Amino acid sequence: MDAIDIIEDTERKPKTVSKKSFPVTGMTCAACASSVESMLGHTEGVYNASVNFANSTVLVEYDSAMDLSDLQNAVRQIGYDIIVDAEDPTEVQEELSKKHYVSIKKRTLWSAILTLPIFLLGMFFMDWVLGRWISLVLAVPILFWFGRSFFINALKQARFGKANMDTLVALSTGIAFLFSAFNTFFPEFWLSKGMEPHVYYEAATVIITFISLGKLLEEKAKSNTSSAIKKLMGLQPKTLKVIEDGEEREISISSVKVGQTILVRPGEKIPVDGTVSKGSSYVDESMITGEPVPVEKTKGEKVFAGTVNQKGSFQFVADRVGGETLLSQIIKMVQEAQGSKAPVQKLVDRIAGIFVPVVMTISVVTFITWMFLGGEDAFTHALLTAVAVLVIACPCALGLATPTAIMVGIGKGAEHNILIKDAESLELGYKVNAIVLDKTGTITEGKPVVTDMVFADHVTDHRGLEQILYAMEGQSEHPLAEAVVSFLKNRKVNPIEILNFNSITGKGVRAEALDGTQYLVGNHKLMVEKGIAMDDNLGHMVEGLEQEAKTVIYFGGGGKVKAILAIMDSIKKSSKEAIREMQGNGMEVYMMTGDNKMTAEAVSQQVGIKSYEAEVLPSEKADFVKSLQESGKVVAMVGDGINDSQALAQADVSIAMGKGSDIAMDVAKMTLITSDLNAIPKALKLSHKTVIGIRQNLFWAFIYNIIGIPIAAGLLYPINGFLLDPMIAGAAMAFSSVSVVLNSLRLKTIKL
Repeated sequence: MDAIDIIEDTERKPKTVSKKSFPVTGMTCAACASSVESMLGHTEGVYNASVNFANSTVLVEYDSAMDLSDLQNAVRQIGYDIIVDAEDPTEVQEELSKKHYVSIKKRTLWSAILTLPIFLLGMFFMDWVLGRWISLVLAVPILFWFGRSFFINALKQARFGKANMDTLVALSTGIAFLFSAFNTFFPEFWLSKGMEPHVYYEAATVIITFISLGKLLEEKAKSNTSSAIKKLMGLQPKTLKVIEDGEEREISISSVKVGQTILVRPGEKIPVDGTVSKGSSYVDESMITGEPVPVEKTKGEKVFAGTVNQKGSFQFVADRVGGETLLSQIIKMVQEAQGSKAPVQKLVDRIAGIFVPVVMTISVVTFITWMFLGGEDAFTHALLTAVAVLVIACPCALGLATPTAIMVGIGKGAEHNILIKDAESLELGYKVNAIVLDKTGTITEGKPVVTDMVFADHVTDHRGLEQILYAMEGQSEHPLAEAVVSFLKNRKVNPIEILNFNSITGKGVRAEALDGTQYLVGNHKLMVEKGIAMDDNLGHMVEGLEQEAKTVIYFGGGGKVKAILAIMDSIKKSSKEAIREMQGNGMEVYMMTGDNKMTAEAVSQQVGIKSYEAEVLPSEKADFVKSLQESGKVVAMVGDGINDSQALAQADVSIAMGKGSDIAMDVAKMTLITSDLNAIPKALKLSHKTVIGIRQNLFWAFIYNIIGIPIAAGLLYPINGFLLDPMIAGAAMAFSSVSVVLNSLRLKTIKL
């Protein structure tokens, strides 16, 4: 982006831009979604609006200063509604979905009950005059009460010169009903022309019933696609216990405030993010980290909402509540991703927007053609084919093809600790053929650990020296001292008392044992300066360790080096396996690090990476990604630090490790909330499977319409005399939408 673009973008968007998802009511098809999106997009103060028909929500980017009732008024103008004042939009949306499902279920059931006798009369007693009157009486409530929403919505659309699926249904069933009613009241009109006055009540009512049944199955299936969100929300308890003036009190999760002290007992879920203030326990953080081993929590440690306390009780001070908790941010990320659109979906939406007018035109052309070429039964054939064209064509299958697959794919990712921020990265992931991995925190743990501890041959009291070393490193402020302390702690070593502790800047530390012996811990330079001698065998060990890119710490006392310790950022157990799998899938894997060449070479050899870049600056990481792109590669960048954010932004698909910096996670389009590198090939496999699902859905939706519309128009009639009954067309149309959703739901069963 150049300077002019930045200035123009700043002029278009104020600094206070809000982004929020709102529930939308009244949408019945993809064309409705297109209308809502278009209306909001042209509303003053709105910068972007993205409607997801599959979960009936709209993600709006708007000026924070604008009145949200303006959004509501804009949408209401075209016959829909948007809920802007809900405390919990997701809860409202779920409640509306339940009511809508119950309403459709009731309408479908009554439509089916009343349609059955009409169907039997139309099929087996078509010439019985009384049967026609019975059918007329039963058809009226089916069409104009249980099916009234189709006509009401079609009229709303017509007021604004728009058309959608309801327009097709209302026109086809309305024309079939009026034609049949005319034939019932005035049969002599046709008899005088020597023609039989047929009625099509069964066609009109079965169409309403089939479409209602299709919508019922659609609603049921669509509710399943958001199960991942519900699972995430279920991780947060509804109530919690606060400690006030020494008293324990239970309050709702919505009432908790930052700074309050909260009590957590064994087996309870932690309600909000905070810092332990009293007590200790082990907490299962697998929902955030993916690590199955519970983590010890003592005073000063951070705890997160949704994680589960194990055996002990503790108190903690609330740091982040409500929408600020890590769990809430994860839920919000998933919701925004499910409401985002893949590039292919934007194309499908445009097609759906013009689809209905095109179908209506085809229907009119079909009617006129049959009127000219239909012979004796021209009008009857013209009417039936025009109705069949209107019925069989429906943009719903097209509209649902992409969002349902995307929603299920994103939900599946969330179950495997893969958070996908937008649909574009999910769609693009399958094209990736080059993966760039940051070393520290991505391939490695990002935390130095002691890998080796070797004592000199002359040392006999290993335990006593370990106690002195623990005491010295326990008081040291050097970043590597923590690794030594952790190592000795795991060996069940206890520190002993030491005297005259001193830190020697840039070299190490010095202290005195109770027996008066001087001890030093530090680098080689410190040992040389103080004249500390080292055995030959230790010297050879040092050379080997340094070749493995390990940092060596020297522990000396009484004029001799007593022991050496090797420290390195250990490689994750999953790294080698994950890298091998990515390479096996035909991807080129690169490693980048700011570390020196020796360290980079050692790590790359251990994990099987042939190409690496060492001593690179943050901007050089981005340049490297760009150079790969310029050579025709589709690049995925994986990193965890602030220094990776530039390269993440440059990459085609950006993946952040969840334990990394907030900036890296903000920039990245995918976040892995686990340290396991195997999640990367899983994410790319999920992308591949989702794209296949989208393509299958679009193929069947397009093929269905390409084949169905000409057959409905009577293309086969000159060949074999076949005319498609409008009733069968209605069933086929309903099945097309349901089949698309069911195909998307298959993604839930795939193994990653």
